[in-house]
Amino acid sequence: MDAEVKTPEEYIAALPEPRRGEVRVLHDLIRREAPQLEPHMESSGLVGYGTYHYRYDSGREGDWFVVGLAGRRAHISLYVSASDGDRYLAETYRDRLPKADIGRSCVRIKRLADVDLATVAELVRAAAAAHPG
Repeated sequence: MDAEVKTPEEYIAALPEPRRGEVRVLHDLIRREAPQLEPHMESSGLVGYGTYHYRYDSGREGDWFVVGLAGRRAHISLYVSASDGDRYLAETYRDRLPKADIGRSCVRIKRLADVDLATVAELVRAAAAAHPG
């Protein structure tokens, strides 16, 4: 992604179609379902929504996004930085998003038509609720 991209809008506009349209749909979904999570550009070149502060037992601490969105060449990555106490939230949606490739906190979507957007919306709302601000 272009280093000149400074805003989520610029990031989305710079993506090639059809990825641009798919990422736009997810961006709009995140804004609608979790309006309290302000969008911003992350230094890693993805759009972050909201922030929270973390502190590990080791003493390491920092700030991270609650939800992240990236339009990659082979897929769209939806990062969900939340857990249900035992597992990362994204993992708990594996059976409800069977065509997505789901890791610990990342949902990789090849095509938006492969996933149920109502389920994605529920996942975003759950992530926002896990980090009430």
